[in-house]
Amino acid sequence: MRVSPLDRKLLRDLWQMRGQAVAIALVIGSGLAMFVMYLSNFDSLSRTQRLYYERHRFADVFAALKRAPQRLEERLAAVPGVSVVDTRVVVDVTLDVPGLPEPAAGRLISIPASGRPRLNDVFLRRGRWIEPGRPDEVLAGEAFAAANALQPGSRLAAVINGRKRTLTIVGLGLSPEYVYSIRPGELIPDDRRFGVLWMERRALASAFDMEGGFNDVSLELVPGASEPEVIARVDPLLAPWGGLGAVPRRLQLSHWTLENELQQLRTFGVMVPAIFLGVAVFLLNVALTRALALQRAQIAALKALGYANAELAWHYLKWALVIALLGAVLGTAAGGWLGSAMIGLYNQFFRFPTLYYRLSAGVALGAVAVALGSAALGAALAVRRAVRIPPAEAMRPEPPARYRASVLERLLGARLTHASRMVLRNIERQPFRAGASVLGIAFATAILAVGFFFIDAIDEVVAMQFERVQRQDVSVVFFEPASPSAFHEVQALPGVLHAEPVRSVPVRLRFGHRERRLAVTGLPADATLQRVVDTSGRVLALPPDGLVLSRMLADVLGVAPGDAVTLEVLEGERPVRPVVVARLVDEYMGLSAYMEIGALRRLLREGPTLSGANLQVDEAALPGLYRRLKATPRVAAVNLTRAALESFRDVMTQNTRITTVMNLVFAGIIAFGVVYNAARISLSERSRELASLRVLGFTRAEISLVLLGELAALTLAALPVGLALGWGLALLILSSLESEVYRFPLAVTPQGMAWSCLAVIAAAAWSGLVVRRRLDHLDLVGVLKSPE
Repeated sequence: MRVSPLDRKLLRDLWQMRGQAVAIALVIGSGLAMFVMYLSNFDSLSRTQRLYYERHRFADVFAALKRAPQRLEERLAAVPGVSVVDTRVVVDVTLDVPGLPEPAAGRLISIPASGRPRLNDVFLRRGRWIEPGRPDEVLAGEAFAAANALQPGSRLAAVINGRKRTLTIVGLGLSPEYVYSIRPGELIPDDRRFGVLWMERRALASAFDMEGGFNDVSLELVPGASEPEVIARVDPLLAPWGGLGAVPRRLQLSHWTLENELQQLRTFGVMVPAIFLGVAVFLLNVALTRALALQRAQIAALKALGYANAELAWHYLKWALVIALLGAVLGTAAGGWLGSAMIGLYNQFFRFPTLYYRLSAGVALGAVAVALGSAALGAALAVRRAVRIPPAEAMRPEPPARYRASVLERLLGARLTHASRMVLRNIERQPFRAGASVLGIAFATAILAVGFFFIDAIDEVVAMQFERVQRQDVSVVFFEPASPSAFHEVQALPGVLHAEPVRSVPVRLRFGHRERRLAVTGLPADATLQRVVDTSGRVLALPPDGLVLSRMLADVLGVAPGDAVTLEVLEGERPVRPVVVARLVDEYMGLSAYMEIGALRRLLREGPTLSGANLQVDEAALPGLYRRLKATPRVAAVNLTRAALESFRDVMTQNTRITTVMNLVFAGIIAFGVVYNAARISLSERSRELASLRVLGFTRAEISLVLLGELAALTLAALPVGLALGWGLALLILSSLESEVYRFPLAVTPQGMAWSCLAVIAAAAWSGLVVRRRLDHLDLVGVLKSPE
């Protein structure tokens, strides 16, 4: 194959600048690795989600109620837009799991002993399906079973309708309804203490007096049907039977959490690579500008030989495209490897029958297109400027630089050494190049700072939620609202040092056309265990009347203090009351609504009832307390603050550890690439000058100080810029990640800033040492013989 003269020249030029080319390719590859990792995981998760939902018939609408007769199923099926109706019995129970000291919470869901559920089918991972006539056989959720080392054949006890029964696990299963398995009301999964169990319909209905009835229904809609219209027709049918309000799929807890994660992957897949590629554009522009400046005479000669501007522009543009293609190959390979490792993390939190990693052709081709586009953008200005120079002008060398005393030199005077004078003059003579280097190193600092800011933010959320807000050791939740005697019984439990009542009421909050279903939490005005605390750490006193809403919930509803919202209670007589929003509170986690417990009871026109209690407990008495709670029929759930803290830290630690390592590696690549390119460009420009200094008697250390001192000065100048840039990027990313689940604060600590700076300094020092080796082998005779 014949290679054109320009292509041979291109290969020779790239080989001579191979160090710089590889450094730029690594920066491009870092950005593309993040691009491929995030978007390939998004593609794998969304594809798996879609197939799983289709094959196991995930419902479109969900509704819970008190109890309805089976004949209501026909009326639900007749609602326009409904194609399939599946009624069930769903009950929350307390579990006594072998090897687990504290009580666990279980959700029993009815399934047919013969045949399969019409909706939300169970995928049988291991074991067998339940058999008719065996009422104590259950299928256990895989996550719960794995966390507690349960296998087919294992047994556990459950308090079912006030009686303790032993259940035998015959199989392990998964459901599209519980891809993300989490206890209702919680924000972090705890697979050890919450599990889903599937039980034969007749046995579960018999245990809870549900024969001929149901308390849960799922609906599949015909394609194109309107969810709001169907829900508007279904809710009135269920309301007489204690309906709690239908929920569309988008608000179903497992699906909603998974969608939030997919949205974060999309956000990171665009924002983070954009930073890396922006730095790569800078590097390509600076490196190619200098390379073309050194080839002015060659460009003039090529024009004189008849090459057109378009041919020369394409020749030098290929220089950038070849580097970008190398970066694309490296980045796609690295992104595929990181993506396959990251999918293992998602397998721990999202339970699918099969969650295989797939690097699609679309993501890979997209990465290549982004790389080539970024390279063309970075090279375009430099190439355009170079090829437009007339041949006669290009034949002349660039005018020599005019050196004069720099500003700092005039200020500091004789205190500066000769080397430091040369460093300052060279920086001042080329301010745009120095600024580009500072900006590139600042981006590396910013990326690291963002990672450390996230770690500090998580620590702040943990401290706020588990040290200032939830100060109780144990929270007890009753199956039904209880009388004051239940509170006295709780106070008398072993080891209870202090107890505070809680009244939690499921409601639908409406304001105009917006609504949200959640629980209003009633707390004593003088509560010390569970408190309402804003993000500044200030404890807020609950007003004697009116609602206190989290600011995120207020934004969702579009309300402000002083507005009246409609509160539709979803239990008991289901009263509908207008309530004034008294104030808002900034919180980090979830959507919350609070009232003073007395005000809530007056609103409901009820006596001193309670839904549960927060307890401060003597740690030595915990085993006895757990035994009593496991055997207490009225207790529906026991929430442990320590267990919630451990789960939160486990989830966040795994994510932040991976993110921090990636940030460290990729930010180091950026810092190395920027400093190395700046050093190589400076060395190519000043090789004659440095060789002359060696001939005049300067030592290698002294000429190294001239070259590397400039890089050190640029690095130190970039650090504060990078920290400020990191602050801005972190603020941008945190605002884009803000959701109804979490809001992270912008926490900045001296330790995080110090580690960011030290990591960048280390990467810069490494690149300086690499260039120093080339400086030590400088060919003095060859450099001095070369023409100016």
